[in-house]
Amino acid sequence: MPAPLPVDWLKRLGINDILGVKVEDWDYIYTGIYCDEMARSGLSGPGGSLNAGFAFGISPIVKFGSRQLQEKFLPDLLTGKKRGCIAITEPEAGSDVANITTTAVKSADGQHYIVNGTKKWITNGIWSDYTTMAVRTGGPGAAGLSVLVVPLKNHPGVTMRRLKVSGQVTGGTTYIELDDVKVPVSNIVGREGDGMRIIMTNFNHERLVIAIGATRQARVALSAAFSYCLKREAFGKTLMDQPVVRHRLAKAGAELETMWAWVEQILYQLTHLSKEEGDRQLGGLTALAKAKSGMVLNECAQTAVLLFGGNGFTKTGQGELVEAILRDVPGIRIPGGSEDVLLDLSVRQLVKVYQAEEKKLSQSSKI
Repeated sequence: MPAPLPVDWLKRLGINDILGVKVEDWDYIYTGIYCDEMARSGLSGPGGSLNAGFAFGISPIVKFGSRQLQEKFLPDLLTGKKRGCIAITEPEAGSDVANITTTAVKSADGQHYIVNGTKKWITNGIWSDYTTMAVRTGGPGAAGLSVLVVPLKNHPGVTMRRLKVSGQVTGGTTYIELDDVKVPVSNIVGREGDGMRIIMTNFNHERLVIAIGATRQARVALSAAFSYCLKREAFGKTLMDQPVVRHRLAKAGAELETMWAWVEQILYQLTHLSKEEGDRQLGGLTALAKAKSGMVLNECAQTAVLLFGGNGFTKTGQGELVEAILRDVPGIRIPGGSEDVLLDLSVRQLVKVYQAEEKKLSQSSKI
C-alpha cells in the first residue's frame, strides 16, 4: 500500500504493526525495503502473485472511496480475506487509458451500473473477488471515465480465463469479459468523471513499486553472473580474468548502482513531501524511473545470460535463474505504462512543473 498507511482502518482491524514496525511509523523507506526483499529471489513471482492486486487495487478505495464504500470492502480486503486487483487495460487500450471502451450505463431504476466490455492482461484477476475497474460512464476521452469496484469470482456476467505470458508466470495474468454485469451504483469510487485523475494518481505508486523490484532483480542477475565468472574457466583462466568480461560487468554495474541510488532518492523525497507535493513533483520522475529500471534490468539480465553462455540459455542448471530473469524483462518494460509512453509522459509532466516553478519565480521577482 502507498505510505502513509490507512492507520485508523488497520488498527480497527487489529493490525497494529508490520514485522515490528508500528503502522503509524510505516513510510516509503519501509515500503522500499519490503518491495526490495520481496524481489530478493530474483524473480517477479513472490511480488507478482502476492502483492500486485492488493497494492494497486485497494489504494483507490482508501484514497477516494466514500465511507460507505470503504465499510463495504476494506475489512475483507485489508485483512486478505478477499482478494482485489486493478483492471484498466483492454485489448485495444493499454497505456492509452483515455480511450478505454468498457461501458457502465445506469439501469432504468438507477440502482445499478450495467457493465459491458473486456479487460486484458489483468494481474491477479483470476484469483480476485473484486476489481477496481476503469469504465466509461460518460462521453469520449478522459472526462468520460470513472472507477467502479466490480465483483469478479462467480459473479453473473463475468467470465475469466488465465493468459499464458512469457515471464511473471505466477502473476495470474487474466482476460476478463463483462456481459451485462450488474454493479450497485454505490460501488463507484469518488464521483463520475473522476476516473482519469484517480487512475493517474494510482500509477505513481505502481510504477515506483515496479522500479524497486526490477532494480533488485537486476542486482540478483548481475550478482549471479559475478559469482559465476569467478569460478568458470575458459582459455586457461577464469572469466573474471578476461578484460572483456570485466568491462561488461562494469558497464552493467554502473547502470545498476545509478538506478538504485535514484530509487532511494525518490523514496527519501516521498518521506519528506506531502502526498500532494510528492505527486506533483515526482510523478514525472517516477514514470521515468520505472522506464529506466526496465532498461537497467534488461542490460543486467542480458549481460548475465551472455556471461553464463550456454548455461544462460538453459532453463535448468547453473544458469536457470538468469534465464528466468531475462524472461521477466518484458513484464517490467510493458505493464504499468509501456516504456516509450512513460519516457514521453515523464518529460511532459516535468515541463508542467518547470513552467509552474518559473511562473512562481517571475511573480516573486515582481514583488
